[in-house]
Amino acid sequence: MAASSSIQLLTPALAILILSLLKLSTSPRASAGSCYKSIISFGDSLTDTGNLVQLFPPDNTTHCHRPPYGETFFNHPTGRCSNGRLIIDFFAESFGLPLVPPYLWRDDSADFRQGVNFAVSGATALNNAFFLEMGLHDLATNVSLGTQLRWFKDILPSLCSSNSSDCSSEFLQSSFVLMGEIGGDDYNHALLNGIKLDEVKSYVPAVVREIASAIEEMIKLGAVTLVVPGNLPIGCLAAYLTDFQSSNQHDYDTATGCINWLNDLAKYHNRLLQKELNRIRTLHPHATIIYADYYNAAMRLYRSPITYGFRGETLRACCGAGGPYNYISSIHCGDLPTTPCDDPSLYVNWDGLHLTEAAYQLVAQGMLQGPYSNPPINTICPLASTSSGLLL
Repeated sequence: MAASSSIQLLTPALAILILSLLKLSTSPRASAGSCYKSIISFGDSLTDTGNLVQLFPPDNTTHCHRPPYGETFFNHPTGRCSNGRLIIDFFAESFGLPLVPPYLWRDDSADFRQGVNFAVSGATALNNAFFLEMGLHDLATNVSLGTQLRWFKDILPSLCSSNSSDCSSEFLQSSFVLMGEIGGDDYNHALLNGIKLDEVKSYVPAVVREIASAIEEMIKLGAVTLVVPGNLPIGCLAAYLTDFQSSNQHDYDTATGCINWLNDLAKYHNRLLQKELNRIRTLHPHATIIYADYYNAAMRLYRSPITYGFRGETLRACCGAGGPYNYISSIHCGDLPTTPCDDPSLYVNWDGLHLTEAAYQLVAQGMLQGPYSNPPINTICPLASTSSGLLL
């Protein structure tokens, strides 16, 4: 009775506000301290938290499992291809969830109900047979997006807390699904092994269709919140800058030093991907499909490095064995005689193909707060914008 009397003294607008807040505070997501109960992730080395090292022994194919990888945050290698955390790690911290464990690191104590990561370094959107027909026989792995999706379907029943026929759908409805980044290695493997640009560009639509197909399959299974990243500006990566050095100044962006035609390929992929996402949104209006603009979120770091705290040479790798961009393709970071820079937080690029933790943190911030996601993730999950010290 006392509570009822108090509400009668309130203005109608204030009463509605209080009732709305009470409803929010008792919702399953809010009571768990997060908008999402789990993170489900697919992708390649930009997202892999340790799957590749389980597929192969820790030899030259798995250099991301050797020091100095992981030195900044974990103090040891974890299989992440960076000096520390990846974008997915910052998402998990912002949602108040554990860092997402790799699927292939399963043991008897594994519990994937708060998240599971199927991303594998070197994974492609298209299957291995496509690249074998092109004459590419030395892929880092034969794992494709389709393989990762099959893995997910295999364990989906075990992620439910009941045997209800609706359990899988309910689990996915409260999950944050990260679809990549995937597709970058479809181009990396080809370009860095001598396949001409025109041939690579010809199969970009097939890559995008494969990603779109996986998205629609996840929606069919019950996913309602999906984040789909675009490709990074590959023309700014030390590996590409080294392999495609040119005396033609028109090949380079005068403001950043990045290679224009490579960045044009990434932008072409991203345009087609966004067009497909618009098509899927029309077909599935109940699902929230967020385009994550990794390209421009990263590009700002190359355009204005000092603004974001990067005082090393922006296009040079932090960990390398020398050369104009501190990258030699035959000597990976972690191999002798490579050495890491003294302070990776001053660098955008970590090892030639991957970014530093500091760069990934800023890209993640651009997704969570905007303007580099459409819609911004924090408009769907307001808690994400204030957690884990992500505001810089």
